[in-house]
Amino acid sequence: MPDSRRYLRAAVSLLVTLACIYILGQLRGFIHDVWVVVRSVVVPFVIAMICSYLLQPLVDILVRRRMPRGAAILTIYLAFILLSAVAVLNAIPLVSRQLTDLSQHLPSLVQQADAWIDGLAHKRQYLPEALRRGIEAALNRAEQNVTLYAAGVLSMLTNTLSFIFMLFVIPFLVFYLLKDGQAIGRAVVHLTPAKYRQAMRDILAGIDDTLGRYVRGQLLVMLVVGVLTYAGLLVVGMPYALLLALFVALTNVIPYLGPFLGAAPGLLLALSISPQMALKVLVVNVIVQQLEGNLVSPQIMGRTLQLHPMAIVAALLLGEQVGGVLGLIVAVPALAVLKVIWIHVRKLQTT
Repeated sequence: MPDSRRYLRAAVSLLVTLACIYILGQLRGFIHDVWVVVRSVVVPFVIAMICSYLLQPLVDILVRRRMPRGAAILTIYLAFILLSAVAVLNAIPLVSRQLTDLSQHLPSLVQQADAWIDGLAHKRQYLPEALRRGIEAALNRAEQNVTLYAAGVLSMLTNTLSFIFMLFVIPFLVFYLLKDGQAIGRAVVHLTPAKYRQAMRDILAGIDDTLGRYVRGQLLVMLVVGVLTYAGLLVVGMPYALLLALFVALTNVIPYLGPFLGAAPGLLLALSISPQMALKVLVVNVIVQQLEGNLVSPQIMGRTLQLHPMAIVAALLLGEQVGGVLGLIVAVPALAVLKVIWIHVRKLQTT
């Protein structure tokens, strides 16, 4: 009798799971529309949270030196705004020149790439059938990806107004997260039933510590990777070195997939110049990633999140399906937050 009940519960659980999957499939369009709205709200908060985690240690240093917290926040905040403005104003002319130059030379680069592909297509007749099919499939995928990327860039340009709006909103969010972040945490604890308040304090402290170390470590790793890539591309004489290095640094935040995504534009652009340049760019990316994986990240990040690689890969796959690029970026820290919550809930159940 107990066995039959266990089988019945398993069958009911399976049916409920399948029903939920079917319902989610039917609501896919609605969920996508909701996600678009949620993403427009979430993105400014995510960026503001990253900035606040970056500035929080500096505020704490000034507070420990007997400066009032409000004055410390205002000092660090104004210094951050000033340094960011100086950096952006100095970087914009160089980035703008490289973008203009790239747009002017893009037709000739495309012609060179077409000539190289035509030469490769001519040689394909001497290759094995399986290899020929692989090359054809790769070329077709490359063409499709380039088209999709161009459409994405156009979409980004059309959202310039939203971007400008975020530039005004994010600084206010950063200031109030620095000013009232602890008060928000105390309010959440106060709303929790009395017997669970200590557990909620521990959970919030664990989440804050994990996210803080992750954000600060990742930003430092991105900075090092960007500088190393920029220096390497300058040494080999690769044009548009700053743009490519910025892209490599930004994509490096995505575990496992980031290095490949970051290297792809530089390799394609170098290949349109010459195979020798493509080889040089490949060597630069390999050296930078070896330094990042074996020296920079272990020293800066250590075992910050202590997550199994399989769990990270699963989180990345789910994040990409749910939120695209944003999902890839937030998947790992979200998994780390869930792990912190799970550990404290299990501890609460055993005590």
